[in-house]
Amino acid sequence: MPRLKLTFDPDPLLRKKNQDVVLPADAKIRQLIDQMKFACKKFKGIGLAAPQIGRNLNLAIINLEPYDLPPFSIINPRILKTSSQTENVEEGCLSIPNLFGLISRPAEIKVEFYNEDNKKIVMDLDGLAARVFQHEIDHLNQTLIKDKWDQNTVHKVDEAWKKANRARRKV
Repeated sequence: MPRLKLTFDPDPLLRKKNQDVVLPADAKIRQLIDQMKFACKKFKGIGLAAPQIGRNLNLAIINLEPYDLPPFSIINPRILKTSSQTENVEEGCLSIPNLFGLISRPAEIKVEFYNEDNKKIVMDLDGLAARVFQHEIDHLNQTLIKDKWDQNTVHKVDEAWKKANRARRKV
């Protein structure tokens, strides 16, 4: 299996329009999904969108394994509904390493997507799952977190900060 490499801001691939995945997903897409799941874990991400590995497809991986939910693909996702209530939470991004800042997002969303078995899924989400879906769908819509950050809260992190937050996440 070839290694996938991360695409970093300001690479223009992160801002290029993405194409819908043709369904049913063929063997090449299924192989890409497997590679992306592996890469998402390797990069210690909780989500990974295809543009972040140089592929302009409407495809992302959600990896909430630290929260006991195995990684899964979202193909051609759409947000159908958002709540008026918002939450401000600090976010980072694999494509913008070592920077974090507060982002206001709807607290609850309704999404539609296809899974790798070509099944259409509609879900109501809140909390971390809603936030990760919105972050990855933003990537698929050519939006990066730096477009949404509260600029007064953006800060750089070092290895000690990352280690402390990883340890806290496992508690």
